[in-house]
Amino acid sequence: MTSPSATAPLAGRREWTAFVVLLLPLLLVSMDVSVLYFAIPAISLELDPSGTQQLWIFDIYAFALAGLLMTMGSLGDRIGRRRLLLAGAVAFGVASIGAAYAQNAEMLIVARALLGIGGATLMPSTMALVRNLFRDGKQRTKAIGIWSGCMAGGIALGSVMGGVMLDHFWWGSVFLVNVPAMVLLLVLVPVLVPEFKDPAPGRFDLLSVPLSMGAVLPVVHGLKEIAANGYGMVPAMSITVGLAIGYVFVRRQRVRDDAMIGRELFRARGFGPGVALNTVAMFAMMGSAYFTTQYLQSVLGMGPLEAALWSTAPSLAVGVAAPVAGTIAARTDRARVIAAGFLIAAAGFVLLLLSGTDSLWIVLGGAAVIGCGIVTVMALVSDLALAAAPPEKAGSAASLLETGQEFGGALGMAVLGSIGAAVYRRDITASAPAGLSPEALDTARETLGGASAVASELGGPAGAELLATARDAFVHGMHGAAIGGAVLVVAGAGCAVLMRRGVRGAGGGAEEGAAARGELVR
Repeated sequence: MTSPSATAPLAGRREWTAFVVLLLPLLLVSMDVSVLYFAIPAISLELDPSGTQQLWIFDIYAFALAGLLMTMGSLGDRIGRRRLLLAGAVAFGVASIGAAYAQNAEMLIVARALLGIGGATLMPSTMALVRNLFRDGKQRTKAIGIWSGCMAGGIALGSVMGGVMLDHFWWGSVFLVNVPAMVLLLVLVPVLVPEFKDPAPGRFDLLSVPLSMGAVLPVVHGLKEIAANGYGMVPAMSITVGLAIGYVFVRRQRVRDDAMIGRELFRARGFGPGVALNTVAMFAMMGSAYFTTQYLQSVLGMGPLEAALWSTAPSLAVGVAAPVAGTIAARTDRARVIAAGFLIAAAGFVLLLLSGTDSLWIVLGGAAVIGCGIVTVMALVSDLALAAAPPEKAGSAASLLETGQEFGGALGMAVLGSIGAAVYRRDITASAPAGLSPEALDTARETLGGASAVASELGGPAGAELLATARDAFVHGMHGAAIGGAVLVVAGAGCAVLMRRGVRGAGGGAEEGAAARGELVR
């Protein structure tokens, strides 16, 4: 790892303008994760997808994105990050048009898969280019803080934008928003963003591509299934297969000179801890969001658009937290700021423990505090990991960070979701109104949505009692998950303190010698 240097060149107006342009694909890729939330009823009416097809319309984007991140990050190091970004912009724009005008469910699934492939090129390329544009440690920390806040905000804005577009246009309009943005990217990036790549990348290890996908996809799929439907043999086998392939993938990376993920990344002090803490942070973020978003609709009874609009409120605070954290970290020991971010998130989880079945502001406040703490951590550990990695491997480093986020998010929903579901089922079993049929009780025990359906069928005092019991059980389950989340982030704070020797000073490194190595290609 390079040492801090006072001679690191400062980024000027050109670099900051290029950075603003690079935020555009990041915002769109993160928005596409949630943009379909309100479009599914209209899509179902027009394209008539089966239940399985509807699930694939939702999930194929995230699966393609997660499975190809490592491949695309390594490819960008070899062919040039700007070149990969431009290719991804073309693919993303074309796939958006295909999705907007899909004539059947199969066409939409294929288009969503292509969107995921395009997104996998855009995400690591933008982060790697940010690392290359800002050589001064303080400026890079600030830029990555803004980058992290933009990514978190994009996911929240996606559902709102989808709802607003559908109020005025047909369902395909939620995809067409991407097209002018991609055209603008194709025009501005060649003018503003210089090319960066590894001057001596070696051969591309083709066999590692299916191995990396085989390691990531089964694990993410299994965790998502557990989060949605509880523990079962099929998701457990899926995770086991993914872990076994992952072991083969890691062994291959350790013995080959042309490995997709170079060994020098993990020899850099600070990179491994950065990736690990980033994964823990996303675990907490997605695990909490799993409950707070359901709370607005299922407990408070909000419609989808109303819930989405309320859910953007915490994003306003989150968008400010990361840049502020970067400014503070530039003046003090960043390990302490990372630990403080985890403890702030713990305070947010504690706030959720105070919620009841009519606690909108407490839940929104808890979500905002958790988000501020977690985005603080993610911004600083991302900067830590990228600064520690060799500049010529910035694409691979960015892809590993983002792959860790995918794992952390899926694991958070699965683990904290399972805790909440277990508490919910126990409470429903113990407190459900007498006289329910076994079938109705089983349905009510599965989810709060199922309990609401049973309560609607029952009607009268019995239905009202069941619904009140289910809402209380859901909130109690959220409390159980909040305790688990609080314990996790407090442990994360402890790890940040223990890793202090590896963290101190990282992120202030300059990229001296990069030009001499030929990394910068104008």
